[in-house]
Amino acid sequence: MPNSVFDRAAEDVGNIVGFGHVNVRVPDQRLATLFYIMGIGLTRDPYLVVGIDNMWVNVGDCQFHLPTGPAQVLRGTTGLVVPDLDALRLRLGVVAPRLAGTRFTWTDAGDAIDLTCPWGNQLRAHPPQPRFGRITLGMPYVELDAPPDSAEAIARFYRETLHGLATTGEDAQGRFARVTAGPAAAILFRETDRKLAEYDGSHIQISLADFSGPHRRLLARGLVTEESSQHQYRFQDVVDPDSGDVLVTIEHEARSMRHPMHARALINRNAGQNNNRYAPGHEAWVPAMPPEDMERSRSSFV
Repeated sequence: MPNSVFDRAAEDVGNIVGFGHVNVRVPDQRLATLFYIMGIGLTRDPYLVVGIDNMWVNVGDCQFHLPTGPAQVLRGTTGLVVPDLDALRLRLGVVAPRLAGTRFTWTDAGDAIDLTCPWGNQLRAHPPQPRFGRITLGMPYVELDAPPDSAEAIARFYRETLHGLATTGEDAQGRFARVTAGPAAAILFRETDRKLAEYDGSHIQISLADFSGPHRRLLARGLVTEESSQHQYRFQDVVDPDSGDVLVTIEHEARSMRHPMHARALINRNAGQNNNRYAPGHEAWVPAMPPEDMERSRSSFV
């Protein structure tokens, strides 16, 4: 071991130490339950926000927040890891007739399943695999649309303003910026020639180790939009560090590591369990690979 060579930089996460949730409003909690709980196989938070005006949905150690209101559609795609794509296919077939007349669709790409929620939000479900690290259930990335020639400036904004780890790259789909958001998550900004839809107020939540430094730099640029509490503030414009021009608008709910809900343990059910196919003691799902698989797992994904 003393003579081993390790890539120490592979362990860095930067100042953005966690990705918490994606928040989009939904007009109908019943349809949201059919899609997110029955269809995808996720778990409604059993402890918080349990009424009919909002629903928090657990996805490993992340969440969807789905308050009731006029539909919001995230300008991009939310990536998911689910334990079993075959089981997901079966569940989607069951709920499809009950979601008829909505924008719900799903397409089987073989190694992934592309989903559209009843109001148009795009999701992509992957099976567990080394490029997403150890997770067997989770939200490894959110990919957001960005205008052409913006990736480098977006990456610089996150490096200089939030002191996050941010890089740029290019693949078969074009150029992108990748912002590390904790040990097993990333925010991707994908350049597109399509006209961006009008921003509708949807938001994402991140946690920061250095909470005050980004706040000070955002405040200097006039970008703080809400002083929520001692442990939280919000901003929504990602700007060119040189010109100040707005590149992408997506509200960030920024929390400190002293936030009461930071690293809160979430309950995840085993969606393979039901009353007709039940195994005692297997109700919960542990959203991580066994320790022996750890060395085969790396988070170097796009």
